[in-house]
Amino acid sequence: MSTEVLERPELKDADTGPEMFHYVRKEKIAESAVMGTFVIALCGETFPVTKAAKPGSPVCPKCKEIYDSFAG
Repeated sequence: MSTEVLERPELKDADTGPEMFHYVRKEKIAESAVMGTFVIALCGETFPVTKAAKPGSPVCPKCKEIYDSFAG
C-alpha cells in the first residue's frame, strides 16, 4: 500500500493546535486535486485534496498509528 501525507487539513481552533494532514493512497492525490474527487485517509476521514503538506507538517495521530503498524 502506497501512502503519502496529505492535503486537506483538519481545521482546528487556535487553542487546540495546528492543522493536521492525513495519509492517503499516493495514486489518488493527483486525481483528487484535478477532478475534485474525495480520497479516504487511513483513519477513515474523507475529503478532496486541496493542498500539499510540507515536510514537518503535523500528521493525524490515527493515520500515523495505522501507517506505522504496516511498516513494523
